Amino acid sequence: MIPPARPVPPLLVLAGATATGKTGLAIRVAESLAAQGIVAEIISADSRQVFRGLDIGTAKATAEDRARVPHHGLDLVDPDQPFTVADYVTHARDVLGDIAGRAEAAGRGGLAILAGGTGLYLRAIARGLDTDALPSDAAIRARIETDLLESGLEASVERLQKLAPTLAAGLDLRNPRRVARALEIAEIRGDAPLPAPRGYAAPHAWVGLRVPPETHDAWIVARAREQFVNGLIEEAAALRERYDPALPAFSAIGYREAWSVLDGEATLDQAIATDSQRNRAFARRQRTWFRSEPDIAWMDPSRADRLPAIVAVARGLIAPAPPTRSGEAEAILGRP
Repeated sequence: MIPPARPVPPLLVLAGATATGKTGLAIRVAESLAAQGIVAEIISADSRQVFRGLDIGTAKATAEDRARVPHHGLDLVDPDQPFTVADYVTHARDVLGDIAGRAEAAGRGGLAILAGGTGLYLRAIARGLDTDALPSDAAIRARIETDLLESGLEASVERLQKLAPTLAAGLDLRNPRRVARALEIAEIRGDAPLPAPRGYAAPHAWVGLRVPPETHDAWIVARAREQFVNGLIEEAAALRERYDPALPAFSAIGYREAWSVLDGEATLDQAIATDSQRNRAFARRQRTWFRSEPDIAWMDPSRADRLPAIVAVARGLIAPAPPTRSGEAEAILGRP
């Protein structure tokens, strides 16, 4: 007999492109709720932060951040280990059940904050993507990943577009891990659409962070410079000593740029410029993804501090009549 699904807590989703302040805001929201007696924990929705050792380059929450608020979804596997959205869903579901259990045991309200920019991870949890319906085969996956390493991403993308054009059309084709997973699915079941979402089993609301282009560009450049100044080159060097730099995990922006400095192929300023350029392109792809997501209440974090309004949305999720529709969340937040 299949055991019944564990209860899950109300869910606040903080979505948005890279370098829009999601992690910092999630921590502030969680701390504010904790001060009001609400159990609040953060689940990262970032497909690169699952890898151990990729800390500075993925803007992972620091040890100090994690001491302030419990974080999940971080440091789950080594860079040379496979990790799929199904693996992420398994982890997140366990965490959500634990958060609900802790809140019940404490006799207090509880809330999970799902924060990140990996749209598929956010959708899989908050929309209830049925990852069990997505087939897998370890032997096929191993062969596909070997082909990707030997022949390169471009050849794998070309093969995917021929084998499953519909699946390829909705994919970030610059992400080697997702291309490999799509090829695995396509080889097993063909070019069929993704399964329909099943929904989230508790009150939930989406809040999106979006800033004006000029401001966002400045934030991207400032973060890149800060990462390089604060140890990204040393982190990249240590990782390259332990792992094959061709691993898909190292498609995370920043590591190739750091290695180019180490190898004398670029100056520090050139590496920062390339890093920033790649992140701007990445942010454009993320914004395109989020345009297809319904019911997101967007706000501009570069304007007045919206923490009280977001906390009000979060508290409403725990109240008897939660704002589960974007219009209700927007009524509290105000349009950006």
